[in-house]
Parts: sequence; structure tokens; C-alpha cells
Amino acid sequence: MATATTEGAVRRAATRDWSEAIRAVTGAYFPHELHPLSPADRLDLAMHTVDLGPVTVGRIGWGVDVAIDCAYPDAYEVNMPLSGCLESRHGRDQVVSGEGTGTIFPPNRTTPITRWSSECTVVGVKFDRACLEREADRVLAAPLPGRLELPAQIDRRSAATRGWLHFVRTLTADLGETHAMLADDGLKQQLASTIMTGFLLATHPDRHSAAPARPRIVNRVLDRLREDPAHAWTATEMAEIAGVSVRRLQEGFQQYVGATPSACLRDIRLTRAHDDLVAARAATVAEVAARWSFSNTGRFAAAYRAKYGCSPSEALQQQPSRAR
Repeated sequence: MATATTEGAVRRAATRDWSEAIRAVTGAYFPHELHPLSPADRLDLAMHTVDLGPVTVGRIGWGVDVAIDCAYPDAYEVNMPLSGCLESRHGRDQVVSGEGTGTIFPPNRTTPITRWSSECTVVGVKFDRACLEREADRVLAAPLPGRLELPAQIDRRSAATRGWLHFVRTLTADLGETHAMLADDGLKQQLASTIMTGFLLATHPDRHSAAPARPRIVNRVLDRLREDPAHAWTATEMAEIAGVSVRRLQEGFQQYVGATPSACLRDIRLTRAHDDLVAARAATVAEVAARWSFSNTGRFAAAYRAKYGCSPSEALQQQPSRAR
């Protein structure tokens, strides 16, 4: 027997059918491959989520031991067990999360959940990659935009982390009573921003207090660069957007970002190129380089290796074996 309902932003699903379970979880979170680790007839999916736009939060349990393969396309995922055990492989490392901790899955990278135990119900939070990285740039004033470094696991060591974990647990516990209120777009936007900001401060406890607030001129230029990174931006164009001289723009970026506008643009382009490579959105490295305005493939390869630790061709060649 299967039940699935959607009321505005809230989605519920309960089923013992494997195909229905995969469809329900794919609709709320990500496409994935589900592998039973126990007898197949014991499945008992229970899922309850709310879609806040750039953030999806909810609770999900399978009622049976399963393994999951997923590449988390263009989104970060945080799974925090309320009970049971969640085991996953992050490169060569094995991460095990239980009650009071959570596993952070990076975007566009197959990070297998090797065991989701039968008694494990998780609070799952899905963040749109671009939105979370923009929020990180605003909240954390990171040295370069688009470079969001997160741990593989979040735990209760800091007060900020404990507060955030409690907040999302409480929110997901009461979805059945709050679905009418969550139909308001303005409220959903504010709630999504609160969840993103709280998560960033919880995972970067030493950054938010020391980071200087960026002036409007810097944020305005960064927003435009992210909107159209392939454009052949000149220093004069960027200064016109900021409404200041080229020299003042350079000084502002050095003071509040720690890099020149051209270095920020290059980093944004590298991030977009990396996303295309790991998602196999092009047949050749040269195609990706040209798409993001890298005129010299040799320099592109060197910059890519410096940032990601491998060559663009290596990143692209890995994809057929990793794709699901």
C-alpha cells in the first residue's frame, strides 16, 4: 500500500513499494540508486518534507537497511540521524553519523551511503548549491567567491551547531501543523535564509565574528560577475557597475575580499567549469574552457589543478565510471 500527498510546499509519502519509494524521494530530494541490504519485502518508507525554494527540509526513514548512490546534482545535502546509524564513503574516508551528528554531502560528486540502518530516521536538509554559496559569500566574507569548504560531518560541539540542529529538528517535527503557514512565499524565503545562515555559522564558528561586512560596491560587482561569468568583463565595466573608479574598486576588493576583481572572476569561472566537468556536460576540456571564457587551455588546466588538485581532463575522464 502506498500513500503520497502534496499540500503546497509540504510533501508526504508512505509506501512499501520500492519503485514508489524511489519516485517519492527523487521528487523531494535527488535522483538516486537504491540498494536493499535486507530482504526486499521489509521496506517501510516514511517521508515528510517541505520545499522552501533554495532549501528543502524533512524527515525520512526506510524501515530497512539500504545503500544509496547519489551525485547530489547542484546541491549540498545534510543528513542528521534522529536514531540509528548512517554510514557513507567520502573519497577514502568512511563517515559514520548517529544521533547528535550529521553527514554533509558535497554537490555534483557521487558520495555513496554505504548503510542507512533500518531504525535510522534522518532530518534531511537540501541546499541549492548556488544559493548556499551566495549566502556564504555574504555571511562569511570568504576570501574568494564560490569556494565553500565544509566538513564531512557536523556535530554538537558548538552552541551554534546545537542551536541549528535543534531548530531544524523542531521545524520538521511540526510540518503537519504548519503546512498552511508555509504556503506564504515571503515566509518561505525568510525561513530558507534563516536555515542557510544558521548552517553556515554552525559549520564556520570562527569566521562570522571576524569577517568584515562588505560594502555595497563590492557585492554589486560580485553579483553581476556571478550572473554572467562568461562575459568578457573589463576593469572599466566593473567599476561602472560599482559606481567608483577602477582604483577604488581594486582597493575595495583587496580590503573586503582579499583578491582582485579579476581573480574573483577567474575563481567563479573555475567553479562553473568544475561543475560542468564533474557533471560531464561537455565532451572535451576545450569546450568547457571556451564556454567559461578561458582562451588559453594550458593556463586553464594549471589554474584548475591548483584549485582542485587534478587536471580538467582527469576530472572529465572519471565521470563515466562514476555516473549513475
